[in-house]
Amino acid sequence: MSGTGRREDQVRRMLEGPHPQVPAGLAARAAERGGRLLRRRRALRRLWVLALVAAVAVFAVWALVARPWEAPPAGITPPLEGW
Repeated sequence: MSGTGRREDQVRRMLEGPHPQVPAGLAARAAERGGRLLRRRRALRRLWVLALVAAVAVFAVWALVARPWEAPPAGITPPLEGW
């Protein structure tokens, strides 16, 4: 018998045996924990989106002020000869 067949037999025997008692309120506690996890994930996702929007806004303001695409002004003027 293959390893998969033995495992299936073990699982079948476990499922056919006596079932343990489920603690009272288990479903309510699981639903409450799931709700907390969902709220936490939603809050973290909103925080990441807010941080991304803030980073884009800071970059846009810096680009408008610094104008990195323009050449920097010359430090000296060229000599005026031949006038």
